[in-house]
Amino acid sequence: MADVWEDLDSLVKSPSSFLAKPGERGTIKPKSNFDAEEDAVKLRKAIEGLGTDEKTLIDILTHRCSAQRQLICEAYQAATGRTLLEDLEGDTDGEFKNVLVALITPPATYDCHEIMRAIKGVGANCDVLIEIFASRSAEQIAALNEVYLKETEKKLIFDLKREVSGDFAKGLLLLAEGLRDGGTDVDEEKAREDAQILYNAGEKKWGTDESKFIEILCQRNIFQLRQTLVEYKTIGGNTLQESIKKEMSGDLRELLVAIVKCVKSVPIYFAERLRGSMKGAGTDECTLNRIMVSRSEIDLLDIRTEYKKLYEHSLHSAIESDLGGSHADCVMAICGGDD
Repeated sequence: MADVWEDLDSLVKSPSSFLAKPGERGTIKPKSNFDAEEDAVKLRKAIEGLGTDEKTLIDILTHRCSAQRQLICEAYQAATGRTLLEDLEGDTDGEFKNVLVALITPPATYDCHEIMRAIKGVGANCDVLIEIFASRSAEQIAALNEVYLKETEKKLIFDLKREVSGDFAKGLLLLAEGLRDGGTDVDEEKAREDAQILYNAGEKKWGTDESKFIEILCQRNIFQLRQTLVEYKTIGGNTLQESIKKEMSGDLRELLVAIVKCVKSVPIYFAERLRGSMKGAGTDECTLNRIMVSRSEIDLLDIRTEYKKLYEHSLHSAIESDLGGSHADCVMAICGGDD
């Protein structure tokens, strides 16, 4: 795994998922000759008939893009007087229900609800917070903040401040406020300057100045950071990722490593996360569902490619062997094929 993250040779010019447009590298694309009313009728029959027709639910909801699924929800409510969400929740159960609900939820709302779950109760689920805020673009973070404010009448950062603390909180809040530069310009001199600052704040001194890492990694644009990673290795010999792992600990280390990984390659980051959700005893269905649905229109094709490179078997085959029943059928349909 280390070899994957140490390769910086083609980093600066390689494409980034942060700029991917929906549909370009996803497995789910808009359906041609789409008819929301016709789909709503089919879904109604699948739900209201004797026993639920899971195959129809899967076929429709995994072969329409998110925008089309929203139109289906509107048509369904107009035809039945009920929401599709209510009927799916009443007629399906378990992880199959959860993944169907995720599919009919708009992306920003889904991210928002995942964050709500992560900060609900005693102790925040920092893994979820790190995954979402490290991998989403400034535009996506602004959209989920808007949903959070609309649904709770509170700003997300105020609630986050109550759940996280220390340097981890400083970094997470910068990301949650959407303060990362969303541009694509690269200033090589600035990259060398930032790399030297990071080296001086970490490996070169006794003790680590975490504030410098937070300031640079949570605010510079992705392409500027890629150049900074290259410059850092030139200065220090080690990669910045290696230095962070050596110099830091706890949730802050996990956050900064996730940021660096996503700067390098969001698809490889998610391939690792998917492997982790299925590795060992028990499956982390929440993580698996979230990644498969949230990346289905963005870069799931690339995640599949990287998964096969890393683990020498396909993502589809991993899902097939790890899940069962209608949940497996639905997630495999989102996956879109066996490589």
